[in-house]
Amino acid sequence: MRDTMPREPSRHRASTKRYEPTRKVATTPEARENQLIALAVDLAEDQLRNKTASAQVITHFLKLATEKERLERERLENENKLLIARTKSIEAADRMEALYAEALSAFTSKYEWQGDDTGSET
Repeated sequence: MRDTMPREPSRHRASTKRYEPTRKVATTPEARENQLIALAVDLAEDQLRNKTASAQVITHFLKLATEKERLERERLENENKLLIARTKSIEAADRMEALYAEALSAFTSKYEWQGDDTGSET
């Protein structure tokens, strides 16, 4: 006679976890932060795949998928590019100012030997 009760999932199935090689110890705070972010994203992915993710995790990734979020990231990238361009412009202006000062110094030192001679012989 066949059992009519639902069966529990087999515990002998192959694990759905991915192979995770041991990661190197981070040498900088930024690298450590990136490792932790990667682990959090991996955990969230596993939770989403296993349908155990909390509402907060689901909402977070749904917000990332919106057009508004994409435009916001694009705006931030463009602002970063603008800041880099402004920084380069300021650095170039500083170099030009130094070159002008150097050229002016070279001209004044070259003609100092002539003294106050104005060119008129009276």
